[in-house]
Amino acid sequence: MSLLEKYLKGWKFRTNKPSFEPGDEMQLYVTDAEDGTPIARVGDSFIRISDGSAALVGTRVRVRVERFDDDTHTGHATMLEPVEVEADD
Repeated sequence: MSLLEKYLKGWKFRTNKPSFEPGDEMQLYVTDAEDGTPIARVGDSFIRISDGSAALVGTRVRVRVERFDDDTHTGHATMLEPVEVEADD
């Protein structure tokens, strides 16, 4: 193993089109709504959130991914709960 390979071992580059697996739970920021369905953008990937309303735009929510299509970079998730953001003192 070269010195460069040792140095770069474990490094990963972020992508602008992340992929998700069914069952993944995460916090997302709701950026938009389409026909009343909230949508979170993660890079160039879009997650539609069921069990939510357009009123969630601009808030952070915890979701569980139900399905995700790697070809179109779109998915569907179920909202678990809104996340309260702690204010700085």
